[in-house]
This record gives sequence, structure tokens and C-alpha cells, in this order.
Amino acid sequence: MKKTVAVIGAGIVGVSTAIALLRDGHEVMLIDREGPATGTSHGNGGVLAAAAVLPVPGPGLWAKAPKMLLDPDQPLFLRWSYLPKLLPWLRRYMGEASAEAALRRARAIAPLIGDSLADHQALATGTPAEKWLVPGDYVYAYPDRAAFEADAFTWQTKSALGFAHEVLENGAFQRYDPAMSESFALGVRQPDHGRITDPGAYVKALAAHAQSLGARLVIGEVTDFAEENGALTGLRIGGETLPCDAAVITTGVWSGPLAKRLGVAAPLESERGYHLELWEPSMMPRAPVMFAAQKFVATPMEGRLRLAGIVEFGGLDAPPSKAPFELLRRCIAKAMPELTWKHEVEWMGHRPSVSDSLPLIGAAPGLRGAFLGFGHDHVGLTAGPKTGRLLAQLVSAQRPNIDIVPFSPDRFA
Repeated sequence: MKKTVAVIGAGIVGVSTAIALLRDGHEVMLIDREGPATGTSHGNGGVLAAAAVLPVPGPGLWAKAPKMLLDPDQPLFLRWSYLPKLLPWLRRYMGEASAEAALRRARAIAPLIGDSLADHQALATGTPAEKWLVPGDYVYAYPDRAAFEADAFTWQTKSALGFAHEVLENGAFQRYDPAMSESFALGVRQPDHGRITDPGAYVKALAAHAQSLGARLVIGEVTDFAEENGALTGLRIGGETLPCDAAVITTGVWSGPLAKRLGVAAPLESERGYHLELWEPSMMPRAPVMFAAQKFVATPMEGRLRLAGIVEFGGLDAPPSKAPFELLRRCIAKAMPELTWKHEVEWMGHRPSVSDSLPLIGAAPGLRGAFLGFGHDHVGLTAGPKTGRLLAQLVSAQRPNIDIVPFSPDRFA
């Protein structure tokens, strides 16, 4: 049955949802406070990280975190003034820092992200966004075999879930990618991945494609829901009510207040992420490279090299910190010492992180016709198209083609 569906949030998840709904024959309103791809979908690392199944809170984090917070060369930062507000969420988050919890998350999320290249190809092929989608490898860099072997849990888990990798050492890493410094003696090549060479432009182009299919773009902030007999009938926005038959909330880290109105108290926090863009670089890595110890990725993009990563806990309102940018500069100087560039662009954004490192994807328990799709932490770009397809299936009362029980909003009802 054809419905009028409001998609709230025009990042990669929202735009993917809108396109999937339009392809299913629904009428769509795409609503955003500022417009498509103005937040995290603009500034992410650009990697379709199909094998990134393990969460940040893994085994050993309890021992590592205090040292990381006190070491300016480690990729974890905290605004100490924010700690009192962060503590309730942080207790739950750190409560998941075990091998058992990490494996549970990995098994749940692998079906959501494991086919991300094919998912993006299905979404973007034949649209103006297609030109920014590049298939290829995704590489991890280690200083030596000992550092790689210390990460055995990661690679054993990926292998067990069917993700292939090839270890490159004894000069093979530099032969594969001459841009890599010899201080990184070992690389791990993961095939069947991909990258987006301009994430912001990519999502904007997808949004324009949605409009070409008939989507109506609405700039404004949704503040509440209109309902009748327990069913959604419209959205309150800018002092008006926009009628609709269904609504999907895909507003990332800003989804908490709307979710609460729908009966879901999501333990949601911002993992503030940073990127430093080096424009007109003198060299590029062959493929996106994750420097495992420093937890940042160097991604070749259109006209620039984007260095993205870092985790900082500091909330939504504080301005960017200087230290993460300085760390990225020190790290790339070690990784690619001969690299030069013309100018830089700094950016900070907000990853929507749920305390159990699993997104919320499903029907809202408090209102018929309302659905949630947010909380993808570090894999929002990767998971966007499949999440959109799942949400469209739910709106259309179709059975999702993967198990979405682990993502149920009911777990926080």
C-alpha cells in the first residue's frame, strides 16, 4: 500500500531510506534542519569498512583507557568538565568491554555491513553519485609482527565471520604501497572493500537523486508527533503539522529527544571524531590505510588526502579541541615522511554511539507508524544503504532480509 513517509534526517542513512522508499512506490518527504550531508555524513573517513565488526569497547580496554587518556600521542581524548554528564552512559559502555560482548556485537552487525560495497553499488549505480564510489582494498598498518599479533583477537574474529585478509611483510607492504614508510613493516590487505572519494558530495548527489524521483525536501526541525488512536498522523515542524502515514527518525546523535517521545530511552552519546584534509598532496596511499595503533585512517579522496579518526568524549556543544588535529599531523608525518601538501582543512563531527555499540533499527514501541534508524557509531557510511533498505521494508510491512532483532529499539523501551 502506498504511503506518505517522512524521513527525518538527511545523512547517509536518511537519504538511503528515502531512495529505498521511493523505489518501493511511496511518497517521501526528506526533512533536515540544515540540508543533506551537513553533519557526520560529510566528514567521515570515507571507507566502506565491511569487516569493521568489532566495537571500540573490546577486551583490554579497561587496562588501556586510563593510560590512553593521559598520553597525548594516543587517540582517546576526554573533556574532563564533561565527565559528570558522561558517567551514566560511560558505565554502560565500559560494561561492554569484554571479549564476549565484542563477539556478540560482531556477529550481530556483520550481516548489516558485510556487503557494504554491493549495497552502495545497488544504491548509487545509475545515479550522479556513482562517480564517487570506488571499489578496492582496505589496509591496516602495523610497525612489526609483534604489534600485529597483539591484535590477534581482531583478525581471528574477522576470519571466523568470513572476511579474508592477506598479511604483507618482509618488504611486501612497501612493494604493495610505496607511499608507506618503512617504520610500518607489516600491512594487512582486506579485499572487497571500497571508498567514497567525497562523502559529502556523494550524499548530496543521492539526495538530489531522491528529489528527482519525487522526494520533497523540507528544511526545518521536527519537534513532536501528531497522533490519533495510538497511530502517527503527522509531524510538528516550524509551528505547522505536516501530515504523513509513517515517519523514520535517522538524525544520528541528535535522535535522542525524538526517540524518547516514541517510548525509547536510547543511551546515546557523541564520539567526537576529527578529520584533517591535506589538499593537493605530493603522494597518495594506494588504498585507505588504518594505522592500527593510532586509530586513524588515511583515505585518498578527490583532490586531497583525508586523515580521519580519534575518539573524544566532550558532548555536542563544546568547540573542537586542538590536540586531536596535532596528533593527526604527528601521525601522518611518521607514516608518510616525504608527504607535502598545499593547504589543510580541519573538521570535527559527532558519531552517534549507543552504549552497546549496536544501532537502533526498527519500529518505535510508543507509536504505530514511527520507526528508528540511528546509532551506527563508526560504521554509519558503511551501513547506510542496508539500513535504509531494512527501514523501507519495515514501513512496507515486508519481512527484513536479515535478522534485526539485535537492533530492536525495544531493548531500550
